[in-house]
Amino acid sequence: MKDIQQPAERRGRGPGRLAVVLTALTVMLGLSGGAALAAPDEHQGSRPAVRVPENPMDAVARMQPSWNLGNTLDAIPNESSWGNGQTTKATFETLAGQGFRSVRIPVSWSDHQSTTAPWTVDATYMTRVKQIVDWAQASGLYVVLNVHHDSWQWVNKMPTEHDTVVNRFNSTWTQISAAFKDEPRTLLFEGINEPQFDNTTDAQKLELLRELQVSFHQVVRASGGLNAKRMLVLTTPAGSGTQAYMDDLYSVIRSLNDRQLVATVHYYSWYPFSVNVAGGILYDDVAQKGLEETFGAMHDTFVAKGIPLYVGEYGLLAYPDQFHPTRIERGEVLKYYEHVGYGARKYGVTTALWDPFSYLNRDTLKWRDQGLFDVIKSSWTTRSGSTSFDKVFVPKSGPITAKSLTLNLNGLAFRGIWQGDTKLVAGQDYTVSGNQLTFTAKALTRLAGDRAYGVNATLQARFSRGLPWSIDVVSNDTPVVSDAVGTNEAFTVPTQYRGNDLATMHSTYADGTNAGPTSWTPYQEFNQAFSPDYANGTIILTPAFLASLREGDTATLVFHFYSGETATYHVKKTGTTVTGTVA
Repeated sequence: MKDIQQPAERRGRGPGRLAVVLTALTVMLGLSGGAALAAPDEHQGSRPAVRVPENPMDAVARMQPSWNLGNTLDAIPNESSWGNGQTTKATFETLAGQGFRSVRIPVSWSDHQSTTAPWTVDATYMTRVKQIVDWAQASGLYVVLNVHHDSWQWVNKMPTEHDTVVNRFNSTWTQISAAFKDEPRTLLFEGINEPQFDNTTDAQKLELLRELQVSFHQVVRASGGLNAKRMLVLTTPAGSGTQAYMDDLYSVIRSLNDRQLVATVHYYSWYPFSVNVAGGILYDDVAQKGLEETFGAMHDTFVAKGIPLYVGEYGLLAYPDQFHPTRIERGEVLKYYEHVGYGARKYGVTTALWDPFSYLNRDTLKWRDQGLFDVIKSSWTTRSGSTSFDKVFVPKSGPITAKSLTLNLNGLAFRGIWQGDTKLVAGQDYTVSGNQLTFTAKALTRLAGDRAYGVNATLQARFSRGLPWSIDVVSNDTPVVSDAVGTNEAFTVPTQYRGNDLATMHSTYADGTNAGPTSWTPYQEFNQAFSPDYANGTIILTPAFLASLREGDTATLVFHFYSGETATYHVKKTGTTVTGTVA
């Protein structure tokens, strides 16, 4: 549930948002063993019945890839409250047609049930949830249905309102179980999304969550119908991939002695990269190691021991952002999503893209960024290559020299460079030595043309498999910032970008301490402390950043651009006045 309407901690900023590690074996595409149960025809429409392997490891493997109907039935208070309108059957038909095999349908029940015992769920709402679940199954998709934002609306009060929370939780699942007890095994139940408990230690969190998960298991299994063999999904505190949490979840699953249980955690990458803070501007070795280690731990804790793992949400916490400038450079984003798909295959886990509205346009049923989705889809079956960055920078004026990038082959063979349908000439336009790709000065001069600021040409690096990788040839000069005066509530730095894109801001005082609301790092968080305004030629220092400035102390800001250029600036707050000067 990464929705933009919620406070920061609900957008994934809590301690549970560490990298989650996906697990191995190749994703099984066919029936790999065990008895298969056919989903009833009435749930399948014109599509052939989905056959669910008895073995949950095989069944969850068949659910890859997965997608979240985010900010919809989980929206508060109503389905359309967070901008996605009313879901239609065409949504699921589109997803199935695009290659998805399962969907997670998050549901917040709080605003649709009585506020006192017996916490009766509104019949109209239950009917609507069932309609959406049935549409998805009729499209040939597995479905994961859960209790979602209730986790922070009332479940979190369990430490101080123990009996009330447990009774409400049991009542909610008793009603869900009764409503869906005859649904086929293509429907899975997930007990609680990202559970949290107010003012508790880790040990207390685990104890309270264990109680809820045992109760969830008992309620569903006792409810009759196909719930007796339905796959049930159990999670960790906050959906975190922290090793101690996963170890405890493994213990809970084993103690229940039920073969039809599935583990779930969430994965939003290495935190500095996921939100662009602390210098995490690139999907570099540190970020990649985070995925490998986290997915490896998931595999070793669960999959290697016969427990299927469903990564119920994956993505980036701050990408894309429909309402602010892009925090994370797009080429780096593509590398991340390509790696997630590879990690899922390598470590044998099923992954569900968290989509609050940012990926699939719910009105047009088209991908908002088709190129990004193409990378995601390709990663389900193969690797793609890339380079160390997706841009080559040349000066607007002055001599152009040869420029190099590092090839990320990902086990593939490099096939060459193209501009449109024209293949560049190896040895003349570029050279390759080991994993170093170097464009010659002559080729870059031709490609840069009149050297207008910005992208002058786009090339493609092609590999033996996967998608081609785009490389822009960009003309730029050193950015220029200017003096300015503003207030403690509104201040902008006049900026001539000159073909550059802002990457991050380093902010310190003369005594070496960090300046800004993110006090643990000098590299402040993109869009939270600063934000580029390319159209108006400024860099915005946010009210949060201005409020954090020490009275009378000069802060030195170093703006870093993806080209490697920098601009240094001083700001000083005196009363309600903020003064900015060029260093």
